[in-house]
Amino acid sequence: MATTMITTLDRSSRAAARGLSDMSIRNFFIIPTILFLIVFNIFPLIYSLGYSFTDFRASTNAPANFVGLQNYRELLNDPFVWNNFAITAKYVIVSVSGQLLVGFGVAMLLNREIPLKGLITTLLLLPMMLSMAVVGLFWKLLYDPSWGVINYFLGLGNFEWLADPKMALYAVALTDIWMWSPFVMLLSLAGLSAVPKHLYEAAAIDRAGPFYTFFRITLPLVAPILMIAVIFRTMEAFKTFDLAYILTSQPTTELISIRLYKMAFQEWQTGRSCALAYIVLIMVLAITNIYVKYLNKVKER
Repeated sequence: MATTMITTLDRSSRAAARGLSDMSIRNFFIIPTILFLIVFNIFPLIYSLGYSFTDFRASTNAPANFVGLQNYRELLNDPFVWNNFAITAKYVIVSVSGQLLVGFGVAMLLNREIPLKGLITTLLLLPMMLSMAVVGLFWKLLYDPSWGVINYFLGLGNFEWLADPKMALYAVALTDIWMWSPFVMLLSLAGLSAVPKHLYEAAAIDRAGPFYTFFRITLPLVAPILMIAVIFRTMEAFKTFDLAYILTSQPTTELISIRLYKMAFQEWQTGRSCALAYIVLIMVLAITNIYVKYLNKVKER
């Protein structure tokens, strides 16, 4: 009887201790996090949504007048805004495709026994640890027609990458590819290391060639993680601002994020810029939703 009472008390004590611990976690971590999200994320989101239906200008003391959907209607009928979306779409396609090809290709090379594999992998990850501003200034020097090493090695003389309207966007995309291909490489390496080795052994016994092995074993099993990399990089490329802003000021590189910045902080059309921000948000959510649906289909195969 005494033993049973002691056991019951021990359980009660442990439960009480567990409850106190859970309470501490809630007080010190969860509640501040929720408050932080409400103050810095949810409240500005709702506040800016309200301004998107007004003609408010932050540069004046005039009150905000409710204009309904006028801002959205004018933006969706503005050919210059659609041109910014077209430039952004082109940049996203070039940048993400390049990152996918380079990152996955390097991962395939590293997914084998080579000397100093760990050191090489670490060095390849360095670009994505740098800030956008540093990368932009660094590549601006590399593209310089007078002393940049890119023209020297390619023998292009005084060709101006960032001043040429046709090449400036590709120059920005190339910089983004250099910076973020290691991210795709890292995810691809994780996917390649998870492919069961016995599948390759069975393919070798059946005398399957490299082409068959890659398209029937490697690519299908790594495809889900590649899709995750594409989703992340598409969202990041869609909101690229600082890299393009630092490298060049060509009209052909005016991404939708740069147009949004100019509308909000140079033209001071605060209400209209809020509406444009929500249009961009809806488009990114729609694209992400399409990717997620495709990712689920890839997983079901």
